[in-house]
Amino acid sequence: MTYFRPSAFPSPPPRPPAWQEPLAAALFFNLGPRLRRMVQPEPPDELRPWETVAVERGPGADPLGGTWYPAAAAGGRARGAVLLLHPWVEWGRSYFHRRGRVEALRAAGYHVLTPDLGSFGGARRQPGFLDRDVEAALAFLRRRAGDLPIHVWGVSAGAYWGHLALTRVKGVLGAMFEDVSPHLLEWSWRVAPWGRPFYLFFRRAFPAAHRFMNLRLHATGLTVAAASYVSGGRDRGIRPEDTKMLAAAAGGRCLIVPDADHLGAIRTANAEVIGLALDTFRRAEGAMVG
Repeated sequence: MTYFRPSAFPSPPPRPPAWQEPLAAALFFNLGPRLRRMVQPEPPDELRPWETVAVERGPGADPLGGTWYPAAAAGGRARGAVLLLHPWVEWGRSYFHRRGRVEALRAAGYHVLTPDLGSFGGARRQPGFLDRDVEAALAFLRRRAGDLPIHVWGVSAGAYWGHLALTRVKGVLGAMFEDVSPHLLEWSWRVAPWGRPFYLFFRRAFPAAHRFMNLRLHATGLTVAAASYVSGGRDRGIRPEDTKMLAAAAGGRCLIVPDADHLGAIRTANAEVIGLALDTFRRAEGAMVG
């Protein structure tokens, strides 16, 4: 485990121009791995009780599907609520039916919201980048949780879009980022080299969008009180130094799981990863009280 203090990085860049973002996002998602559309399965019995919810995204946009898991709070009072953001997998929010994150959060007294981001699960993508969906989910979570502390726990692409949203959305106390790349096109460059001519075209055709997508330029702008980063030492797309750099910029903590590949840290070091997330949220709440 490594703890970092903030250092001087550039201020977060603005969103790309209104004409550029939809075009850049369309190209980006066309370059990404193809996912089949699938109907979300119900959560398993061990995750009961739960509730299917609709996360509104604004006028003219279809709502995002989501699942609400109430906290198993002693005395009937929850301590907070957590937004879980899934990786780039066809299962969408049902990715969290495994690996114990939901169970651990509820046992610690947190309500949990797991939405489908656009293009995943059964949700359609709206024009633009998916940090807008994260912002909509956070607004839903705030309404549902009332005055409770709220936190974000994102995995891979979910962590990436959550990271972007948390440079402008205030009121989130803690953030846990698993397997987050500083730039999704850099991850693609390493993992899917066949697309390198297209990645270069993206950078030259949409420079403002490419710059906006660089988490290195956002990390010092995070609005949270505490943040932690986790990745695997054998991840082909995310180098350990990438994770350490983001943690350093955010003034957060960093955990590298040596034998884990992408999405493998939670399998290889399950208790350690979940423990780090819970401790991060408690630290953030303690900073608020202090």
